[in-house]
Amino acid sequence: MKRALITGITGQDGLYLGELLTAEGYEVFGLVRGQNNPKIPLVREALPEATLLFGDLTDTSSLLRVLERSNPTEVYNLGAISFVAYSWENASITTDVTAKGALNLLEAIRLHAGNNSDGVRFYQASSSEMFGKAQEVPQRETTLLWPRSPYGVAKSFAHHMTINYRESYGMHASSGILFNHESPRRGPEFVTRKVSQAVARIALGRQDSIAMGNLDAKRDWGFAGDYVRAMWLMLQQPDADDYVVATGETHSIRDLLDVAFERIGIDDWSGYVRYDERYERPAEVDLLIGDASKARDKLGWQPTVGFRELVAMMVDADLDAERAS
Repeated sequence: MKRALITGITGQDGLYLGELLTAEGYEVFGLVRGQNNPKIPLVREALPEATLLFGDLTDTSSLLRVLERSNPTEVYNLGAISFVAYSWENASITTDVTAKGALNLLEAIRLHAGNNSDGVRFYQASSSEMFGKAQEVPQRETTLLWPRSPYGVAKSFAHHMTINYRESYGMHASSGILFNHESPRRGPEFVTRKVSQAVARIALGRQDSIAMGNLDAKRDWGFAGDYVRAMWLMLQQPDADDYVVATGETHSIRDLLDVAFERIGIDDWSGYVRYDERYERPAEVDLLIGDASKARDKLGWQPTVGFRELVAMMVDADLDAERAS
């Protein structure tokens, strides 16, 4: 039986990936930071067969203990300070967890595996935010990285460190440069879930409006359940590599609002959306759209959920949650 260790198992990607790996017959271990983590009950409900281990990406000794206990054949590093807006307010901790955390885990794997470092396959969750001030459209694996947030900078460090360990120590270490991927499990601080949750509450008369920042920013949005399959496929390849994972379509925040409000029968949302400058980024990323040709050709991967279907799924889930509350 294959054994997989997932850092960041409490997030949307960790939950979907844990479900996929369990279905594929893996023994799944999840790294959890803090024994009083409020998301532990959620993980235990979604992944009852998973073994949760306590450790911290900022503490290499704890990572070595977790690796010894789980003895994984595959490690998926999804753990990070992942909310971009938070990274400006807490650039140092974002660096410690998102950047140095990846380095700590790579080094712990190298020490744990010894001369068989290629026997533990490693996945690094890289991000389209690394492209930032995009130097070409669409963005692909060879596009120059120009991050525009502390989060993007931290992810760029982790991305290059993954490449360095692959080239220096022969590790089977791959990075998935994932563009924005969402689901009903997305945290409410992220704009897609913020919108779907607010729209559900507006539909039920529990909220009057939603405060937004830049409505013209454009993103390439896909479904998280599709994207975790790409992660798994990367580690099934004979050779490690880096892959862009994206839909190849771009939509603005206005498009997001259009589809979300249409789902509850509102065609003109202008009276429900108010501008708040607090939600503007210090350095905006205007347009992200990915070219996933390499993932399609080499991994046989392609998205199955379209933009409108994704937004509808999220609004419907939040309507159900609101009605049940």
